[in-house]
Amino acid sequence: MKFKAALLHVIVIVSTVLGGLGSARAESLQIVGFGDSLMAGYQLPQNESYTAQLEAALKAKGIDVMITNAGVSGDTTSAGLARLDWSIPDGTKGVILELGANDALRGISPDQTEKNLDAMLARLKERNIPVVLVGILAPPNLGKEYQDRFNSIYPRLSQKYGVPLYPFFLDGVVTQANLQLEDGMHPNAKGVAVMVERSLPTIESFIKSLPAHR
Repeated sequence: MKFKAALLHVIVIVSTVLGGLGSARAESLQIVGFGDSLMAGYQLPQNESYTAQLEAALKAKGIDVMITNAGVSGDTTSAGLARLDWSIPDGTKGVILELGANDALRGISPDQTEKNLDAMLARLKERNIPVVLVGILAPPNLGKEYQDRFNSIYPRLSQKYGVPLYPFFLDGVVTQANLQLEDGMHPNAKGVAVMVERSLPTIESFIKSLPAHR
C-alpha cells in the first residue's frame, strides 16, 4: 500500500463522516463497506470500486441504498479496529465487514486476527448495527496449519454473533489473471464486477433483512 493512496482514502472517509447522513439522499438505506484495499478499490476509479458497483447492482434491483466506501488500502484488522468507531457514523443501518487479507499476507497470528474481528463485531453489536461478515482465505504458501487456523476464523465468528457470512471475497477472481491488476493480488474493474455478481445474493438478502428496509 502506498502512503498517498491510504491518506486519500482516510480523507474521503473523514469527509463522509463529518458530512453526516443528513443529505438529499438521507432517505436511502445507509450502508458502510468497511475493509482494506479490496473494499477501497485499489488503483481503480471510485466508480469502479466494490461499493460503487454493488450500490449500482442493488439499485438496479430496486433497492434504494447508499453504500459508503470505508476501505483503506493496507489496513490490517488491528488498524481497522482502531478506526472502527469514527469510520462508521451514527445512522448507519448495516456494515459489510471485510478485513484480514493483510494479516494473512504478513503472517500475523490467526489468534490476533480473530481477536480483532471479534472486538469489531462486539462493538457493532453494542451499537445495534447489523453486520454481514466477508471472509478471506489465507494463501497456500503459509502452510496448511496456518491456513486451517486462519480460514476457520470467519465461520466461527459468524456463528458466534449470528451474522451472515460471505465465505470468500475473491471467489472467482483469485486464480484469473485477466480479472486482476498487474500485481496479481488486487482485482481490476472486471474482477470487481465478478465479486459483486457472486456476493450479490448474500448482500441483497442481508439488506432485505434489516429493520430499516422492512
